[in-house]
Amino acid sequence: MLKALRSCSCLHQARFSTGPSYLRHGIKLHGIYKNPKLVQTHLFCSDTSDKSATEETESSSASAIVPTAIKKPDDFLTVLALPLPHRPLFPGFYMPIYVKDPKLLAALVESRKRQAPYAGAFLVKDDPGSEVTGSDAEKNIYEFKGKDLLNRLHEVGTLAQITSIQGDQVVLIGHRRLRITEMVSEDPLTVKVDHLKDSQYNKDDDVIKATSFEVITTLRDVLKTSSLWRDHVQTYNQHIGDFNYPRLADFSAAISGSNKLQCQQVLEELDVYKRLRLSLELLKKEMEIHKIQESIAKAIEEKISTEQRRYLLNEQYKAIKKELGLETDDKTALTDKFRDRIDPNKEKIPPHVLQVIEEELKKLQLLEASSSEFNVTRNYLDWLTALPWGNYSDENFDVIRAQQILDEDHYGLTDVKERILEFIAVGKLRGTSQGKIICLSGPPGVGKTSIGRSIARALNRNFYRFSVGGLSDVAEIKGHRRTYIGAMPGKMVQCLKSVGTANPLVLIDEIDKLGRGHAGDPASAMLELLDPEQNANFLDHYLDVPIDLSKVLFVCTANVVETIPGPLLDRMEIIPIAGYITDEKMHIARDYLEKSTRDACGVKPEQVDLTDAALLSLIENYCREAGVRNLQKQIEKIYRKIALQLVRQGAQNESSGLGSESAQDATESKEIENAEVVETNVSAATDTQNPAHQDSDLKDNEATEKVLVDEKNLADYVGKPVFHAERMYDQTPLGVVMGLAWTAMGGSTLYIETTQVEQGEGKGALHLTGQLGDVMKESAQIAHTVARAILAVKDQDNPFFAISKVHLHVPAGATPKDGPSAGCTMITSMLSLAMNKHVKKDLAMTGEVTLTGRVLPIGGVKEKTIAARRSGVKTIIFPLANKRDFDELAPNVKEGLDVHFVDDYNQIFDLAFETER
Repeated sequence: MLKALRSCSCLHQARFSTGPSYLRHGIKLHGIYKNPKLVQTHLFCSDTSDKSATEETESSSASAIVPTAIKKPDDFLTVLALPLPHRPLFPGFYMPIYVKDPKLLAALVESRKRQAPYAGAFLVKDDPGSEVTGSDAEKNIYEFKGKDLLNRLHEVGTLAQITSIQGDQVVLIGHRRLRITEMVSEDPLTVKVDHLKDSQYNKDDDVIKATSFEVITTLRDVLKTSSLWRDHVQTYNQHIGDFNYPRLADFSAAISGSNKLQCQQVLEELDVYKRLRLSLELLKKEMEIHKIQESIAKAIEEKISTEQRRYLLNEQYKAIKKELGLETDDKTALTDKFRDRIDPNKEKIPPHVLQVIEEELKKLQLLEASSSEFNVTRNYLDWLTALPWGNYSDENFDVIRAQQILDEDHYGLTDVKERILEFIAVGKLRGTSQGKIICLSGPPGVGKTSIGRSIARALNRNFYRFSVGGLSDVAEIKGHRRTYIGAMPGKMVQCLKSVGTANPLVLIDEIDKLGRGHAGDPASAMLELLDPEQNANFLDHYLDVPIDLSKVLFVCTANVVETIPGPLLDRMEIIPIAGYITDEKMHIARDYLEKSTRDACGVKPEQVDLTDAALLSLIENYCREAGVRNLQKQIEKIYRKIALQLVRQGAQNESSGLGSESAQDATESKEIENAEVVETNVSAATDTQNPAHQDSDLKDNEATEKVLVDEKNLADYVGKPVFHAERMYDQTPLGVVMGLAWTAMGGSTLYIETTQVEQGEGKGALHLTGQLGDVMKESAQIAHTVARAILAVKDQDNPFFAISKVHLHVPAGATPKDGPSAGCTMITSMLSLAMNKHVKKDLAMTGEVTLTGRVLPIGGVKEKTIAARRSGVKTIIFPLANKRDFDELAPNVKEGLDVHFVDDYNQIFDLAFETER
């Protein structure tokens, strides 16, 4: 039959006079059929449905059937049931399967050893409630045992000869059809079967002949069009016996790509004519699928060919246009983009920068787009052409407008505002403003960063902020070399590209916290950036061309100027911001913080009454620091609780009006009323008959409810007071004197206490406690020496220091203390104990003393004055050299204070001990 498949004329000359004789001279096929969908291998072999065919095949030297010497297939009426998950096994075909059930695999091995290498292969039914297919279905089938597995198998299967077992792979050869009758054992599943035979048919029937002829014709077309089967046609003739009608139907169904249910239907069909019809349908479907596949492949191939042709034509078109000068390539487009950037301001760009840009543009044209140097050059030109060379924003030198903006954003800070207005005035007279370096120093929360933003708004300059706190890499300021991977310019170049002008206001935050690491010293690198003599030619490592930063206004912020390196500090103009006194905090809280917080929380002004007494208590007992950041946090906490209270009260009123208030809501309402004072100006009467009127009343009720926050219920909102009165004594005891100290958080008062530990000849000594630093320890030693000298003059007969061991303590909450300003206070404390005299009431002092009794100046005059006012002190002693600092303070800070300025300790002695208790 192979010749019939090769030549159509042979098929037309075939005769059916002797039944299958035309098949005997026609198809002799054997090979491998591989279904692309199921990825299974079927090997065709001769059928053994009748004895003569079996004997004829076994007599052939090239037969593919493995002979069984002990038993015939008819003898096996009880067989092991093998589940086939993908396709049924047809008689005469090989099929490899994988057996995952160890018991079933062991039973197959044992059967083969007992010369009974037969089993029943049955297709597994689809689970109607599951969509699991493929390998998952093969895994799931072995989870069923006994009757469950039997119910999942089709009744009609194939008696399969076990040819080989390698691991869990079992190779089967189909022999004949079987039908399950009953179950014998469950694990492994063993069943009784009936051997099925094809129904009787007339070999000379014209309809059967015609049908078989169409099957052969279609089969020939399938084998002709499919390279997968056509390659094996040559080998089929060597391994197959004669074809008959049933074998032809089985062969056609086996090689088709139909689904397993359609193949199972062919397997179950015993009527030969119907089986041929079913197989013909499957082959016709296979041909239709192949035609669709060919059309899809052809369409895709045509599309790919069209795209390739279009691409080639486009490339040729580009090349032609390039030769004619009608179109530019990508590199030329990049060059045009860079030139478009610089052409509008070409006159403003320095000549040395223009020269570098031109050189880089020429270099870009010579480089290949795929080279790494091309990307480096492109990025370099991108940065170089994006900078605002000579592009300055129009400054506003209106002093009155600037004053309004500064007052609008900040309360107080008169000295800072005056300095900014001076800068604007100078710029107006000169017609231009030269960049300066202003350093705002002060404790956290006083508004240093926000002042910089206000200055930019007043001057109409663009604003850019970057923090250098903890910065340890010089490249962040000076940029990376272009030789590094991922190189970038420094912060200033990024700033200029971001703001788009060459005269922005740059705020450098936390400059006192610059780090120093293995990547260099950023503080030294900042010198070139901030020095007015150098920054006109600032050189960034990435750009490698000088940049003019002389028009940039630099504003730095720092908490402590002592940690700023000296050369860097020398370039700055220090403007100290000492902090805010209580009156200033009240204005800030009322006019700025409360308003912004109320809007942020969605609370209306008529819903809250925050009294002045509550604000004053909040400032004095919760927020004593110099800044107002913590004060803002506390006000936010109050308004958040008020918002929650109003929402709960509204929900409660709504629930009460609808008649559905629960016991839990009532309990919560009672707790709220006990914790908070609520003044209700109108009743929450509702009309259940009129919903619209009810909603209107509810809105009016919510709008008129006012929450009162005063000094009495302030603790319900912000908790217990954090601070208590700094004054420990109304009248200081013997040996106790109040001193004034400066900290990074502002000014504070501290007591210095001295007491006698023991007395006796040769016992004179000094013992110090109170977390004192090295400077204060030295001050204490100097104070002890000076006190002995003064006592020897004032009271010659008093041997106190010679015979007494003195203990000096600074009780300030175990906070580390250091600084040269406590010498006067320590001497006074020791003399008070030695002379048994009390210090003048309501007296505080500060200053350092030399061994000769000279009083040295100190810092933080404003902070210490504010701390004295907070503690209710009326009399303050300052060094004479600090009189100028005190005179510069605002009148409201100096009001009601009796301040004495001294330059020798004898003056302090007269002031401190002028009256005795």
